[in-house]
Amino acid sequence: MSRRCSVSGKGPMVGNNVSHANNKTKRRFLPNLRTVRVTLEDGTTRKIRVSAKELRTLKKHS
Repeated sequence: MSRRCSVSGKGPMVGNNVSHANNKTKRRFLPNLRTVRVTLEDGTTRKIRVSAKELRTLKKHS
């Protein structure tokens, strides 16, 4: 399963680990995903993977 938010589409970013000697190696910044159960309009429930930021936004607007 891909590490992608189903609401915002946010996925992994890439960057560098930087050592004290300024050596740079590649690394990934993964999104903070949570699996939540959401009730749809027709009454059924479904599990979706949502980033923590989008989860806050959903709770704010509901």
